[in-house]
Amino acid sequence: MKDKLIHWSLFLVLSLIWGSSFILMKEGMHTLTPYQVASLRILSAGVVLIPFARKALKEVPKDKLFLVILSGLLGSFFPAYLFCIAETRIDSSLAGILNALTPLFTILLGIAFFQLQAGTRKIIGVLVGFAGLCLLIAPKGNFRFEDFSYSLLVLLATLFYGINVNMVGRHMQGVGSLNIASLAFVFLIIPTLIILQITGYFALPLLHSDVLLSTLASVVLGVFGTAIASILFYMLVKKAGTLFASMVTYGIPFIAVMWGLWSGETITWLQVGCLGIILVGVYLVNKK
Repeated sequence: MKDKLIHWSLFLVLSLIWGSSFILMKEGMHTLTPYQVASLRILSAGVVLIPFARKALKEVPKDKLFLVILSGLLGSFFPAYLFCIAETRIDSSLAGILNALTPLFTILLGIAFFQLQAGTRKIIGVLVGFAGLCLLIAPKGNFRFEDFSYSLLVLLATLFYGINVNMVGRHMQGVGSLNIASLAFVFLIIPTLIILQITGYFALPLLHSDVLLSTLASVVLGVFGTAIASILFYMLVKKAGTLFASMVTYGIPFIAVMWGLWSGETITWLQVGCLGIILVGVYLVNKK
């Protein structure tokens, strides 16, 4: 029972953090480019985790260093840029639907390459959750596939997520969550600084209110939505398993609904019903 409580607590916290990330990305891109927002996100996460990197370098086995760095690239670095670029041409509802493919990629890649044992009930649970998510967003009527190539960027990001979830769950069980996150993001500090320099961020009027607010949104996104959330996610993968961890994707839209209520939108009974469908999917995946 205690383990279940921990699993669900991590699930809810991650849903809250990552569910708010779309608003922060949108706020950041009011003034900055997608490359600058993504770079500031990764950079701020790396800076926050610097104090832990030295200890992590001593504790992480040398033969796992490459996997840790690869985890940072697949689980955070590439997806951060892919999502920001994609959201310049597709709406957030479509991005949310495509992002929900993460559990499906997790299952398919896990079965194909990581010897993942996924029974029929777990697969049905993922499909049920995905159906609920589609119903939740469908009433908004924002499905537009004109920019199909940008939709593929989100699909590529979910593919990276699926690879990373399986890799962490299978090959890094003995590596501490904080060690994984700190080494991965500190390694990414230099590449993000280079990208910020190339894109002209440091030449901007950084003290101007608009630039400052966009920068602040990107930094908050990095500290909470990347650094802290990544540590919690690694913990969830190792405690609850890869499939349940990937189901966090389904919790994200509910936070978007909360933001909608806060901004004056109305929530229908249909949306409440969709929430129940998605929770049924989570239960089927987590049930032993």
